[in-house]
Amino acid sequence: MPETKRYTVGLGVCGGIAAYKAIEVLRELQRAGCEVRVAMTKHATEFIQPLTFRSLSHSYVFVDDYAADNPDPIAHINFSQSIDLLLVVPATANTIAKFAHGIADDFLSTTYLASTAPVLIAPAMNTMMWEHAATQRNISILRGDGVAFVEPITGELACLTVGTGKLDDVQNIVHQALKLLNKPKRDAFGSKKKLETRTSLSGEHILITAGATREEIDPVRYISNYSSGKMGFAIAEAAKTRGAKVTVIAGSTSASIPEGVKIIRANSGAAMHEAVLSQLSSATVFIGAAAVADYRPTKRLASKLKKTNSHISLELEKTADILADVAKRKVAGLTVVGFAAETDDVLKHAREKLEKKNLDLIVANDVSNENIGFGTDENKGAVIRRDQSRAVEIPLMSKLEMAERILDEIFLYRKSNGKSTKR
Repeated sequence: MPETKRYTVGLGVCGGIAAYKAIEVLRELQRAGCEVRVAMTKHATEFIQPLTFRSLSHSYVFVDDYAADNPDPIAHINFSQSIDLLLVVPATANTIAKFAHGIADDFLSTTYLASTAPVLIAPAMNTMMWEHAATQRNISILRGDGVAFVEPITGELACLTVGTGKLDDVQNIVHQALKLLNKPKRDAFGSKKKLETRTSLSGEHILITAGATREEIDPVRYISNYSSGKMGFAIAEAAKTRGAKVTVIAGSTSASIPEGVKIIRANSGAAMHEAVLSQLSSATVFIGAAAVADYRPTKRLASKLKKTNSHISLELEKTADILADVAKRKVAGLTVVGFAAETDDVLKHAREKLEKKNLDLIVANDVSNENIGFGTDENKGAVIRRDQSRAVEIPLMSKLEMAERILDEIFLYRKSNGKSTKR
């Protein structure tokens, strides 16, 4: 476990069966050299008594500002201003909703509003509650506000069902907390500088391609790839949260569609090419995140190809190069961003693609790593700008957070090149 300075962590505990895990989180943070102060919701005290945390933290445990034994009459202010990180373990759907909508009706939610420290939330709840549109919408709001999440994992839940909603491993929660604490202050989640960058896309129209294309062989078969659309949709969600107008040209996808985003379906490369060009004139930023098939059958059979031979041959032809065609049609004020999904010499091939297709920026990632890339919830890579040789590395993180980093780089590029946010 990485070493840390003497930080103070505000540990928020909500009412759920996973509340007992907060005890382990507290102890691990103490072992890492942190001071831990605890705030509990009223329902959390029905699972664990405040005395347990008081004995381990050697500090008063806050539940109610107006409790008779409360030693501080303005505890929510003093508590919130004395911590370097607010860590909520476990976080219920109820508390997440309060945070997202600025409701301050108990000590923990009031502390959230009063604190300027980074916030890390580790949710735990029933699968249906986790997957509900309202919960996901609230999480999206908080991510847009700079809140970080340690997402729940799949496992057996208290209701004896198996699904996503189980609190993540204690070691990982603590690891993520220490990473946040050890970030340079200028880059910490929730810092003024970071929030200023992440709310500055008003006036932009961002056109994004996402998902995989399908090139039909016959009525039942096609050539495609493993793209789920998660990365493209994550960029769309992040851009929408920042105030941009967002249009997504989507091929075949399995990821959840972000709310408030215009979706145009285009399953084949040719259909996607046509849809992109029809929308391009009003766009200020184009991001080609789709995995477009490079080749298609020269002839699409009208009826199903019968299995009569042990071998068949397909004649293929190149599909239209959407990214290159967009770059050729680039007008003043348009920024063109590509993706390079590579399996070897990732940065080298990405730079070659950047130059060959005359792009402004390119996002490179290694799809040979089964833990990132196609179909996964996490990703890592690098952003390369045309006006500089260095690559801005993006470490392993959720695709939504990676989307934020990509948008940061696009924003900085447009600003440095004098490109207006309004056309």
